[in-house]
Amino acid sequence: MAVPPSAPVPCSPFYLRRQALCPQCSWGMEEKAAASVGCWEPPEPPRAAVPCFGVTVDQDDILPGALRLIRELRPHWKPEQVRTKRFKDGITNKLVACYVEEDMRDCVLVRVYGERTELLVDRENEVRNFQLLRAHGCAPKLYCTFQNGLCYEYMQGVALGPQHIREPKLFSLSADVPKVEVLGQELAWLKEHLSQLESPVVFCHNDLLCKNIIYDSTKGHVRFIDYEYAGYNYQAFDIGNHFNEFAGVNEVDYCRYPDREIQLQWLRYYLEAQKGTAPTPREVERLYAQVNKFALASHFFWGLWALIQNQYSTISFDFLRYAVIRFSQYFKVKPQVLALEMPK
Repeated sequence: MAVPPSAPVPCSPFYLRRQALCPQCSWGMEEKAAASVGCWEPPEPPRAAVPCFGVTVDQDDILPGALRLIRELRPHWKPEQVRTKRFKDGITNKLVACYVEEDMRDCVLVRVYGERTELLVDRENEVRNFQLLRAHGCAPKLYCTFQNGLCYEYMQGVALGPQHIREPKLFSLSADVPKVEVLGQELAWLKEHLSQLESPVVFCHNDLLCKNIIYDSTKGHVRFIDYEYAGYNYQAFDIGNHFNEFAGVNEVDYCRYPDREIQLQWLRYYLEAQKGTAPTPREVERLYAQVNKFALASHFFWGLWALIQNQYSTISFDFLRYAVIRFSQYFKVKPQVLALEMPK
């Protein structure tokens, strides 16, 4: 179940699970070249044929032809309610959006091929490519083709400009983020494994990074701030999470994760403060094993947190990169943690 860092979990939509030669994916290559490179059939069911309408849309007056297509594709739309939006960025084809709702949730893009572009573009191959990419979740739905164009699904979002593609959050690789199926497996394993460790449930801070700990040198006091994640949790999670935070947040370096001797010293002080008496070596070793096992759950939690933040946060921070770091560390240390024995 564990995935070592030397064999990262493949999560790109192009990772094809069933290794059967695909007769439809020639990509315009010669058969010999295709065989040498290898082309694999996607695991999805065979793709349905795309409707083809005998409609020719006038490049200089797109609307009438576009509405004829809309009557076929969206017969429940009233023609007088159909709105259109022309996109002018393309320099090969002409593109217009047809929709009825303001939010454009259901929107049909009508793309009219440029005059004589068939001299440069293999349109049949384009349709095959479209279907192949769609089968792997990398392209919008292809609704139909017509005599001089095609209709496809409008994808919500912003078309990037030169100022955008320099942003690190856009070109950070997500290929090292585990697939949903793998995350589900790991979550089930964590629940099963960690629940057997008998770590007591206590009131925890759950976010003890360095900046949330305030030290008053004049009084010798240590206080904690920021309680948004505080709540009842396993004792070993709070400590393991704190040890993980030794690595930092902005410049993460797990070489700073406390070694065994530092941890044992820290845990002795902790247990002594908790019990009021010096702990036995067995008690310290037991807590050491619990803490390092629960540190895995800390990586898992903050990895998921970063993926959610990456989707919704407006804060200028590379959440995707942070998620990759946390999950990578999870899989890196998991074999070592599994080797730790719990003192009886």
